[in-house]
Amino acid sequence: MIFRIGELFCGPGGIATGIDLVNADFKKNKINIEHVWATDYHPETCETYRTNIFPKNPEKVICADIRKMDFSILEKISAIDGLSFGFPCNDFSIVGEQKGISGEYGPLYSYAAKALKKMQPKWFLAENVSGLRSTDNGAAFQKILNEFNKCGYRLYPHHYKFEEYGVPQARHRIIIIGIRKDLDIVYRVPKPTFITKTAFEALSNIPKNASNQEVTKQSQTVIDRLNHIKPGQNAFTANLPDRLKLNVKGAKISQIYKRLDPSKPSYTVTGSGGGGTHIYHWSEPRALTNRERARLQTFPDTFRFCGSKENVRRQIGMAVPPEGIRIIVSALMKSFLKIEYETVPCNIPEVK
Repeated sequence: MIFRIGELFCGPGGIATGIDLVNADFKKNKINIEHVWATDYHPETCETYRTNIFPKNPEKVICADIRKMDFSILEKISAIDGLSFGFPCNDFSIVGEQKGISGEYGPLYSYAAKALKKMQPKWFLAENVSGLRSTDNGAAFQKILNEFNKCGYRLYPHHYKFEEYGVPQARHRIIIIGIRKDLDIVYRVPKPTFITKTAFEALSNIPKNASNQEVTKQSQTVIDRLNHIKPGQNAFTANLPDRLKLNVKGAKISQIYKRLDPSKPSYTVTGSGGGGTHIYHWSEPRALTNRERARLQTFPDTFRFCGSKENVRRQIGMAVPPEGIRIIVSALMKSFLKIEYETVPCNIPEVK
């Protein structure tokens, strides 16, 4: 069984890398999800995707503004059986202004709906932040679900807590699985494994020659501040001397200068913010390297990110953890193969 998959808002390749892991898992079942094209807006992000997913066919990654894209270009490359898209979350994130559908990025989901309506793949996977449910008092999320449903899909939305599935990071995301209504396939949410992977486990034994291992040079003030912050604390919960305290209002529960607790999964890896919102090592007074951040996101060490150090930092923070995608898409493939697996109910109402 071959599924040709296209990807909108592809990012650096978190979803694609997770799908490649699924291909390895289902080799005996003769399942193969074949990447046929992808598109994104950011040149460095597209270069990362080309390097890791399409090294032999870089032309299949189209770097363009989706608002100006002619979808027939993608259809000429290949028809698709599956579509994945992590539509931009900037206007739905709880750490942003939550402008929702009225924001700059909020309306971009409609281009994914356009692609679904035009290309009619058998299934799709959509990803966004938890804040999508609360934006506009839930109206934005319902509007998005209704539009995807009108494209001809039964929807299985669920709020996943990836740390419950063995990802070494407290990353909570809404994943929507859609299956075309004419198909006799029902998706069920896979039961969490509840196997905890800690930050210490995730960051152990990184090869010395791994890429994206540049260390951030910390100022003496930052080093002094971190030396007063214990694992799991941030700049507001630690007992800092007056000269090292931050004059920032409304940030006492933030991740500013927060150090990892090595005995727990990491807090959420983000792709935005200033120096104070880097993730900080539990014992060394420094920010994590991009490779360490990629480890928390479950990218393999062979995955090479392209671009400047700060650009790579953004790419990693905006990506979807491959190991999380592996579990979700594995369940989807089992659904197509009619293989039973342990499930839990959707914690968001299904849309028929």
